[in-house]
Amino acid sequence: MTTNPTSRDYNKASVLDVVLSHAPLTRNRLTELTGLSKATVSRAVEELRADGFLVDCGIDEVTGRGRRSTYLDLPGTAGHVVGVSFGAQTTGVLVTDLRGREIQHVTVPTADHQEVTDAARWLVDLIAQAAESAQGPLRQIVVAVPGRVRGGTEIFGPAETMKTFAGSDLHRAVEDLVEAPVLLDSDANAALLGILTDDPTVTNAALFSLSTILNFAHCTDHELARGSTPTFGDLGVLSSGVGDEILDELLSTRGLLRFARERGLDLERVDNLWEEPQDETPYAEVLQAFTTALVTAVSVVAVTLDPESVHFVGRLRPLVDEVLPQVRGQLERSLPAVPEIRTGPHLIGLSTAQGAVYACLTMAQERLHEAVLGARRQGQAAEQSPPAF
Repeated sequence: MTTNPTSRDYNKASVLDVVLSHAPLTRNRLTELTGLSKATVSRAVEELRADGFLVDCGIDEVTGRGRRSTYLDLPGTAGHVVGVSFGAQTTGVLVTDLRGREIQHVTVPTADHQEVTDAARWLVDLIAQAAESAQGPLRQIVVAVPGRVRGGTEIFGPAETMKTFAGSDLHRAVEDLVEAPVLLDSDANAALLGILTDDPTVTNAALFSLSTILNFAHCTDHELARGSTPTFGDLGVLSSGVGDEILDELLSTRGLLRFARERGLDLERVDNLWEEPQDETPYAEVLQAFTTALVTAVSVVAVTLDPESVHFVGRLRPLVDEVLPQVRGQLERSLPAVPEIRTGPHLIGLSTAQGAVYACLTMAQERLHEAVLGARRQGQAAEQSPPAF
């Protein structure tokens, strides 16, 4: 017969939450961070060690009258999580422990698969390769894709080369091959979640991912906004302000490359725009169109969502950096208040995978918290691995 958690259970959960955020750390540091008494912390630590949630991981310098203080940490047996950036060009896989410490990452060209099941096997094999040295069970997988995602399972509007993954087949195929919960999300959501995790001062923000397709995300009060229909976030269908071009055609690698070639630029790939010298007149026309599209995109979110900051990530970010002064100038002339516009380091494949890992950690740590609350009521034996969660 189970009972409701007691204050003793909640103290244990509080101690573990601090360990998850700050380990490795000593009991004295735990006492400072939790605000609990030394006796309460000591009892909670011993129970968590007996339940398999904590382990000793080293000795601190001599303190007091020659006594050594032991560092505490989460055991490797607690498991690991995997964040995946499944892009049209590049796929990145990042594996971390439940504290978010990197175990391994791999970044490879995305294989061309016509069948969803083949792509799922390829992804799972890549995950297994990256997680080869990980300990404990795989607790959570989050796969970020270039498209909009509803309910963590269903993909809408993916990149042209990934049309076969529209719908829920990819989610089902991956979940059938692994013994862990699997969720899908958009690459824009994953990128914004990474920013929110790394910078707690960001509260109300919008993000444009300028890669194979244009993808969009925004947050309010530090929480990602998620719509109830597939239309949510599909800003790429809006007019760019340049002829008949829509935003997705000028703010995506595929669309901008086509536009540049039509203006007479002989480009093998879109990166050539900023990596190599170009004919001055057509290059200026492309830059002007790109600048106008950026101004339009920021204007739309500024007047509808009122974000404090707008972030640009993805393969076209270097070109954003080049035209950003012109973008800011035009916005200042047309808007009464201009949000802060930011670009920053963005490692293709890895940065989005990092955001996916943050999503994994939130879910896995919440389940771990609940497992701690339930450990005593389940009457677990001492000195065993943490229970399933």
